[in-house]
Amino acid sequence: MTEAEVLKALTPVFHDVFDDDSIVLSPEMTANDIDGWDSQTHVMLTVAAEQRFGIKFRTAELESLRNVGHFAQVISAKLEGR
Repeated sequence: MTEAEVLKALTPVFHDVFDDDSIVLSPEMTANDIDGWDSQTHVMLTVAAEQRFGIKFRTAELESLRNVGHFAQVISAKLEGR
């Protein structure tokens, strides 16, 4: 799955976690760009993404995330490595 495909598949995950269907993801987007993205919703987002893609994140991967594009990169790489 390409990063663009992952980004598209992440959109409904973000909509569900943040209960906001108006969110339009972009690779540059960060927590500062979405109302309510705090540590608790970050955990919820992580768990929801793990469930959606059937993957598990390592703590170091999560700590290194810079933006939504990087999140998509990490997910794409994990899916390729299966």
